[in-house]
Amino acid sequence: MRNLLRRRVLAADIEYDERMVDKAWTGRLPVVKSKADLVYDSLRAAIAEGQLRPGERVNMDELARDFGVSKIPVREAVKRLESEGLLVSRVHAGVTVAEIDVTEMRGVFLAREAIEGLVAGLVAEQADEALLDRLDEIQTAMRGALESGAIDRLSELNTSFHRALAEATGYRILADLTEQLLLTIRRYRAVAPIDEMNWRSVIDEHDGIIGALRRGDATAAADAARAHTVAQARHEVGGDA
Repeated sequence: MRNLLRRRVLAADIEYDERMVDKAWTGRLPVVKSKADLVYDSLRAAIAEGQLRPGERVNMDELARDFGVSKIPVREAVKRLESEGLLVSRVHAGVTVAEIDVTEMRGVFLAREAIEGLVAGLVAEQADEALLDRLDEIQTAMRGALESGAIDRLSELNTSFHRALAEATGYRILADLTEQLLLTIRRYRAVAPIDEMNWRSVIDEHDGIIGALRRGDATAAADAARAHTVAQARHEVGGDA
């Protein structure tokens, strides 16, 4: 992991010189990634994927050496991750990856239930063939990963599914909130992974959402999205969140 992270940061100078921009969000002004941005992106991905696990200490001096950068971009990245609740800084304990509280996860699923329902209802009113094709592609990839035993791919594919829906609303705030909630859930699943049967349920529930979108039925889409989140909350944290 460290070699990969270091390569990403060393590429920052090339990205700046070539003016490579992030166009992930339609209408967003071009953004040139700094070394601090790349350190942030890499650490955030490592936390989301469970490569940096809850409670694990983060040594900023060591990170600076591994990334091949000064301590300044590392500090900036760590501050951003602290503000998002992904890292915690304590006197005498240093910086550690934030722990995951099951009780708090119930709150995460409650928030997701509300937002996913809103997102699906909005998208049903404007879903086009390009979006529906994209969702179908993700579903096909999820089924393929499940059948081939590539369970580790499913979390990112699931994120892609919900990210595509949120971005289709045209509201950046909904995309940002969705991304933050999904990141927290991915962290939780890294330490409490869901089983194959549950992943099959996730894919089936996605099909229900797509069906409602294809019909242009906003009420059914919102209901399907909320039911999906409630079902996952029941599987993963117990109860209906």
